Amino acid sequence: MFQITKILEFDVSLKEQIVSDMKDAMRAKDAKRLGTIRMLTAAMKQKEVDERIELNDQQVQSIIEKMIKQRKDSITQFEAGGRPDLADNEKAEVEVLSAYMPAALSMEEIEKEVADAVAGAGASGPQDMGKVMGVLKGRLAGRADMSAVSALVKKALTKA
Repeated sequence: MFQITKILEFDVSLKEQIVSDMKDAMRAKDAKRLGTIRMLTAAMKQKEVDERIELNDQQVQSIIEKMIKQRKDSITQFEAGGRPDLADNEKAEVEVLSAYMPAALSMEEIEKEVADAVAGAGASGPQDMGKVMGVLKGRLAGRADMSAVSALVKKALTKA
């Protein structure tokens, strides 16, 4: 397991931290970690070039979240296809990428956020799902699995 520096302590942007970790992986000759971080930096650079912007931490986290989701989907497919070797590679990449995400919320915290969002949006039924999810996406982005959040919102709105 590798250690990343605390972003808040040194006031370093997530993007700068990723570049620094890439250099550390090169020095340590950690090929797997280096490959994963290079894929991440390539995805970040691609987004910057395509949209002609400088990425902030939230946008970088969004890219990481998307990459983690893709790898989790791949893990499921590789395991179903009897390829545990490929699934293990994807799991290693998820572990490296997850180190850059904020701490995940517990199920109780997510349920509380869902209840607060349903009450705050004045949602009264399933037709208000988009309104509630819009509120939650901003609050929980990167800290919760949005498909699980969606299921909780659907369950809460069918009771309402």
